[in-house]
Amino acid sequence: MPSETLTIVDNRIGKTYEVPIENGTVRAMDLRKIRTSSEDFGLMAYDPGFMNTAACKSRITFIDGEKGILRYRGYPIEQLAEKSSFLEVAYLLYFGELPTQSQLDEFNNIVLSHTLIHEQTKKFIDGFRHDAHPMGMFLSTVAALSTFYKEGKNIFDAQNRLVQFERMVAKMPTIAAFCFRHSIGMPFVYPDGDLSYPANFLSMMYKGTQLRYKPHPVLERALDVLFILHVDHEQNCSTTTMRGIGSSHCDPFTALAGAAAALYGPLHGGANEAVLRMLMEIGSKDRIPEFIKRVKAGDGARLMGFGHRVYKNYDPRARIIKQVAAEVLEVTGRSPLLDMALEMERIALEDDYFVSRKLYPNVDFYSGIIYQAMGFPVDMFPVLFAIPRTPGWLSQWEEQILDPEQRIVRPRQVYLGSEVRDYVPMAGRVDPATVDAAAPQAV
Repeated sequence: MPSETLTIVDNRIGKTYEVPIENGTVRAMDLRKIRTSSEDFGLMAYDPGFMNTAACKSRITFIDGEKGILRYRGYPIEQLAEKSSFLEVAYLLYFGELPTQSQLDEFNNIVLSHTLIHEQTKKFIDGFRHDAHPMGMFLSTVAALSTFYKEGKNIFDAQNRLVQFERMVAKMPTIAAFCFRHSIGMPFVYPDGDLSYPANFLSMMYKGTQLRYKPHPVLERALDVLFILHVDHEQNCSTTTMRGIGSSHCDPFTALAGAAAALYGPLHGGANEAVLRMLMEIGSKDRIPEFIKRVKAGDGARLMGFGHRVYKNYDPRARIIKQVAAEVLEVTGRSPLLDMALEMERIALEDDYFVSRKLYPNVDFYSGIIYQAMGFPVDMFPVLFAIPRTPGWLSQWEEQILDPEQRIVRPRQVYLGSEVRDYVPMAGRVDPATVDAAAPQAV
């Protein structure tokens, strides 16, 4: 049996090193042993965007991008989306196992008992301008929770961590709905403990003058499935941010606000909005071939919702969400955007240009259509992403806190700046504008 090591020859000095291989990785610190002299700092790995760097060991989410596989704690996403509920999946991620019925009932009751937010939090939200972006209000309010629940700083108390987990999973929909209601000038709607997690969120979003709000069961289930699909996705930008901030041992509210800020960016949580805007810009099915032609020619058109940093196959979440979109639109009414999306997917998957580049639809391709059909404005899309991602972020944070190998995040850099320079007094400095003015002018 071959030795689990990697032999490296440093051709600069002709020295050979043997580096251990563990779980398909080599430790970056082992590269530091490779140096040309005792004064040399040692070799570093240069990896912009962490394209091929494993920063942690995790037992939460497994992805095989080549085969299009996504599993939470070993359970295929297809089975969880079909048979589970969002709160059951949240329990699974945090505790590592599916709950019994009594455990799930208790967890549901605890979460629903935490859905109310402090009245001062309402005043905080009311302080934002009427046209403030819901995601900006959301992440700011989440950060402010650290001032209400100061015990959250006791991060090495297991029971305290659990309380904060339950508290944050419960309050995210309330904060999100309050931010939305504030942005449209409507009064806040308090949580309804008799409704399910997704139904309660829809009630806080859309309840009007009726005594009780009861969403259509298809829409309630669709939101539950969408939340399940977005719970966690391994070490993406926002999860890495959650772990990075958490490595300083701050409270979970602050770390989660930072993760939400990362999600705010259009390259992450705003991707489904970009798909929707692309479809609206195209306008009709008959204009899709011309748009595809422009994409292939590099003529300023971008095909949004296709391809993924990880998946080099069909995103397994996209298959599920495509069916959910059809079910939702049977209730809300057929959308021309869905017809356009289906046609665009058909054309792209029959075109060797996209197939050879492994550009398949991802989860963002259909999710925006569903959210729009359910009445959510596009500004709410990243907030809708942050709500279900909360248990995933917190499970990753918990795992990192308990990992004895983890340290405060502090990457290295490759310095390309000036060498040492002596300070130049003001009188001796040359104004670049003066130099340019004195230069000979072209005739």
